[in-house]
This record gives sequence, structure tokens and C-alpha cells, in this order.
Amino acid sequence: MSRRGIAVAVGILFLVQMVTAMVGTSLIDGFENGDTDRAPLTVGVVLMMCSGIAVVGIGLLMYQVLKEVNQRLAIWYPVMRVIEFTVSTVCGIYLLTQLEVVPNHLLWVYIPTGIGGLILTYLLFVSRIVPRAIAVLGLVGYTCLSLGAVLDLLGVLDMNAGAGLVLLVPGGLFEAVAMPIWLIAKGFRSPVPAPGVGSPALAA
Repeated sequence: MSRRGIAVAVGILFLVQMVTAMVGTSLIDGFENGDTDRAPLTVGVVLMMCSGIAVVGIGLLMYQVLKEVNQRLAIWYPVMRVIEFTVSTVCGIYLLTQLEVVPNHLLWVYIPTGIGGLILTYLLFVSRIVPRAIAVLGLVGYTCLSLGAVLDLLGVLDMNAGAGLVLLVPGGLFEAVAMPIWLIAKGFRSPVPAPGVGSPALAA
């Protein structure tokens, strides 16, 4: 696949994973709030799995571009996305079989999401394959997501209300607006190799 094709595919997948995750989470929340109908719950879990598949697709496609910047670091991005999908799938299967939500299931998904996102946006920032403003928005967003998940697990805040929801805004803007729109409209710029072991610049 050409770089332009990868850019468009990744942009579309970012939108797909965001929409499916939002709808799926809403249906699962309905079950948590007392809706005993199995059909919406099943649809919600299936949508979350679809979101996870899109996430893995993003990781694998982006690796083809990021490895030109720093191969040793870039490989961890698809790894984190696969872990994210695995955690989400395990939680979904448990929910369908036990009719019980895994405690803090979204927070356990957020952790690999945040780590992977920080790897992605760091490489975007140093390589300049997208505007640095977009990379910075992503860095802020995934930092807030990672910090918020840890603070929620520690009981300091609730990611589903108040300040916790605010922490989700930068990442949401990155994944649902800035990154996909830029990739679909403009694609990737030529990369500047990142400093560090494994970059093409050092290999040369």
C-alpha cells in the first residue's frame, strides 16, 4: 500500500474506532444502569470488538510509516494496540458470559491506549510527518488519558464525570478530528528520522 493509501486508511480507521467505541460503550453503560435486554448488550460488545480490530489495523498500518523514523520504538505501537484489543476483548467476553462488567474495564483499556498513543505522537512530533501542532495535541491527550486512568484507579477522580471527562477532551479531538481529517485530506509528509538507536539516520 502506498503512503497516501496508508494515510487515508488510518484516517478512516480512527473515525471507525471512535464511532464504534462510543456507541458500544453507550450500550454497555445501559446494561450497567439496569437494562437487562441481552440484544443491546451483545451489540455493544460486538461494536467494542470492531473498535478493537480498527485499533489493531491502525497500529499495523502506522508501523509501516513509523519504522522509517525509529524502528525499535515504532514496533511498540502496534504491540500496545494489540494489547489494548486483547484487554477489551477479554472484558467483553467476560461480560457476555457472566453478565457482569469487569471492574474498571475501561481503565484497563486506557492504559495500553495511553502508552501506545504516547509512542505514536512522540514519533509524529520528531518526524514531522504531520504538523507538530497535531502531534502536540496527541501528546497532551494521551498524557491526560494515562494520568487520568491511574488517578481513577487510585480513587482520586472519576474518568466518567467532572475533571475526568475534561481529561478525555484533548485525546478525543486528536483521534476524532485533527488526525483523521489531516490524514484523509493531506496524507503524510516525508519523515525526519528520530534521534536514537534504530533510526535510519544512525543505521546509515
